[in-house]
Amino acid sequence: MLSFIKNTSLGFTFARNWTSMKFDIIVVGSGPGGYVAAIRAAQLGKNVAIMEKEALGGICLNWGCIPTKALLKSANVFEYINHASDYGITVDNAKADFSAIVKRSRSVADGMSKGVQFLMKKNKITVLMGTASLTKNRSIDLKDAEGKITNYTADHIILATGGRAKELPNLKIDGENIIEYRKAMSLPNQPKHMVVVGAGAIGVEFAYFYNSLGTKVTIVEFMEQGLVPREDADISKELTKIFKKKGMDVFANTSVEKVEKTKTGLNVYIKDRKDNKEQIIECDVVLSAAGVSPNIENIGLEAAGVAIEKGLVKVDQFYKTNIPGIYAIGDITAGPALAHVASAEAITCVEAICGHHPEPINYGNIPGCTYCSPEIASVGFTEAAAKEAGYELKVGKFPFSASGKASAAGAKDGFVKVIFDKKYGEFLGAHMIGMNVTEMIAEVVAARKLETTGMEIIKTIHPHPTMSEAVMEAAAAAYGEVIHL
Repeated sequence: MLSFIKNTSLGFTFARNWTSMKFDIIVVGSGPGGYVAAIRAAQLGKNVAIMEKEALGGICLNWGCIPTKALLKSANVFEYINHASDYGITVDNAKADFSAIVKRSRSVADGMSKGVQFLMKKNKITVLMGTASLTKNRSIDLKDAEGKITNYTADHIILATGGRAKELPNLKIDGENIIEYRKAMSLPNQPKHMVVVGAGAIGVEFAYFYNSLGTKVTIVEFMEQGLVPREDADISKELTKIFKKKGMDVFANTSVEKVEKTKTGLNVYIKDRKDNKEQIIECDVVLSAAGVSPNIENIGLEAAGVAIEKGLVKVDQFYKTNIPGIYAIGDITAGPALAHVASAEAITCVEAICGHHPEPINYGNIPGCTYCSPEIASVGFTEAAAKEAGYELKVGKFPFSASGKASAAGAKDGFVKVIFDKKYGEFLGAHMIGMNVTEMIAEVVAARKLETTGMEIIKTIHPHPTMSEAVMEAAAAAYGEVIHL
């Protein structure tokens, strides 16, 4: 017999001691893909359940996007305080309390998770805690904390199980000497020297955080471009210059051969991939930030017959798998492993299920953001990719050193770079590095969505003084009309 138990401390209702229950839609995973899918389905009148094995909000709200930004904000504030004299303010004996910074980050994450709990209650979504696995009968077995397994059925099942830190063969994560991002945001003590392996968004964000608080940071990146290797080459060069100025060591085109434990810490053996020169770096801890692996194991894909392609669930443009009634979104599919992508896929998937006619997502117009300081934001083609695609280009760049708002804010590092098709003025891409650029990139995403041309950007009046003026100025630079350079 079914009974519902109200958890007043968490604020939602969950089912327990049930025999069986049928839903219109069951969502497996409650990250930014899963909980958004559940809410949109409930808005469209569906009877919805969401299954989660750990905490509502998934990795993003609990161990990813949100708590890392809390850590980075603390680092940013501390950096401001250390440069207070630049603004005519004297601050004596400023100290960073590492444990208090970590505690604040965890508090922010907890608050966001409770917010998702509220949204589940508001939208009358049944929350089922436990470990879910598909069956061969296109249903779901849910194993609760006591080990009891109960079977659930639904007309539609959406898999949104997310991802985890990728483990390299020669960097086995042990949670003490070699750690991943979850441990990096909850260490009991601040390390004196950290080696960060991988210079993508996760790597450079943690590198900035620990460096700002006084940890010696060394970054090792396998790819030749070095820092943020998927970004435009000019962005990588600028960030490398800034990070080195902050005192970080950066090794590009370099592999980590092995890590050995010593009496005083760790020895990290690295090798230059160009000349095979080897050296040893001594440190306290190694952060493995080599990317994300999809959570596709032990969720019953094989039993249900769901097709896998290149280690990811194979789906169509509306996230249908090869098995009718089973869908997949987010990090376990081929799109970029980003929270906002998972959320967009969730809405598109649910609206298609409910008989709407959503427009398929254009993966060429997905913004990417990195929240180190200075921030990085980009969308569309890099200059190299646009040339490789055969476009003849107009490229404009506007440095923040020429921006009145940036000068007033004491944030003159960085620039905005825009790329247009010379023939038709199509907005091919934009690449930004500087203060608050993650808040500016949406302008370009919207402009590209609306098929806005370079000349239209130039004629769009931007407020003064703002950082966003740099987008207009960069466009003007591409067409030889820039005023403030």
